[in-house]
Amino acid sequence: MIQVTRLDLADARVLLDGAKAKAEEIGVPMCIAITDESGNLLAFERMEGGKVTSITIAIDKSFTASGAKKATHDYGSASQPGAPAYGIGSAIGGRLMVVAGGLPVMAGGDCVGGIGISSGTPGQDREVAEAGIAAFEATL
Repeated sequence: MIQVTRLDLADARVLLDGAKAKAEEIGVPMCIAITDESGNLLAFERMEGGKVTSITIAIDKSFTASGAKKATHDYGSASQPGAPAYGIGSAIGGRLMVVAGGLPVMAGGDCVGGIGISSGTPGQDREVAEAGIAAFEATL
């Protein structure tokens, strides 16, 4: 038998609110997704003006980060032609994201979930995800 540590809805709200505050600060309306440790959606918000096409991307970034326990930007260079993980972006029915903006949420050394952000540039998405993580870590 194993014990699993996972995010609850209150944790998801902290992540979401931290990310949203940074998105507002930089002036880019985002789609923000929070998943549990298994990649299941816990919370989602499309800010007013967030791109409709970014809904699925944000969810899949969070899914990738929590399921793989790895930041989505780490797959970027590894998934290019000639690199060891070339083509991995088409794995899992195309859900595995290789663009910045998805980060695993860690607590006590365990991956307890993920956050995925989309609607800005990859750098903006990552910055907003990092702000969500920082807000969560401040509660630990």
